Amino acid sequence: MPESRMDTGSPGRHRWNATPVRLFGRPYFKETIMRILHTMLRVGDLDKSIAFYTDVLGMRLLRRHDYPEGKFTLAFVGYGDESTEAALELTHNWGTDKYDLGSGYGHVALQVDDAYQACTEVKARGGNVTREAGPMKHGTTVIAFVEDPDGYKVELIQKQ
Repeated sequence: MPESRMDTGSPGRHRWNATPVRLFGRPYFKETIMRILHTMLRVGDLDKSIAFYTDVLGMRLLRRHDYPEGKFTLAFVGYGDESTEAALELTHNWGTDKYDLGSGYGHVALQVDDAYQACTEVKARGGNVTREAGPMKHGTTVIAFVEDPDGYKVELIQKQ
């Protein structure tokens, strides 16, 4: 398995060194820089949750978008700009006003240069891809999901 090292020039980022595999004479893998983008939590009352994270914890509402076809709303809160800081994604599924504590966890998200390539790398390293790379439902962002050994989901979001 290829070794990894920390990118000391970029706090909070990890440089993933993959040994290139040749495919038709070209490198198949390239070095990828990853960082945590957001953690998703399902919430029953979106306005109440936004108020808690902004008013109680001092975060800012970074963005909010309704997805009528999917019957859900996403709101992102955090302390800084998402281009440099991690955020919380609050997901409100319309018609659901309460979750059991154990079902509230969603996923951790990592930004990748190429989600298709990242899935190939994860599988090559013995990881489990649970959703192959492709556009998200009700949107165009390319995403994939992998599962850690305990079953926790990690979303790979292709850099746009």
